[in-house]
Amino acid sequence: MKTTFYTRLTVTTLAVLSIAAMAADDKKPAPDNTERNERDRAGQNLTPVDQSNRPEDLKLVAEIRKAVVADDSLSMTAKNVKIITTPGKVTLRGPVKNADEKTKIAAHAKAKAGTSEVVDQLEVKAADKAQ
Repeated sequence: MKTTFYTRLTVTTLAVLSIAAMAADDKKPAPDNTERNERDRAGQNLTPVDQSNRPEDLKLVAEIRKAVVADDSLSMTAKNVKIITTPGKVTLRGPVKNADEKTKIAAHAKAKAGTSEVVDQLEVKAADKAQ
């Protein structure tokens, strides 16, 4: 009989905690990337789907990515930018923490790109207002 009581108590406690957690999640604002998603859907900007599969383009992406990842002065955000190569062009897209990171990533790309054009579409993230 005591086992049944403790089982019911445990189940009730878990139910109450689950409801409280769901209520807390409802208070968080949902991220709104609508404008950015619509911009990319319009086809005006390159996305990773546009990546060339030519061996030389894939090699170039790998070389640029290695240089960016090896740069210890860059944040993880900067190391995760999109590097998209198409014949004769390298496009850099995504957020970075500051202008210095933007400059360094573009420099890595230009150093590896040779005669390919480098299109810098990196975006400097706005500083957190809480800081």
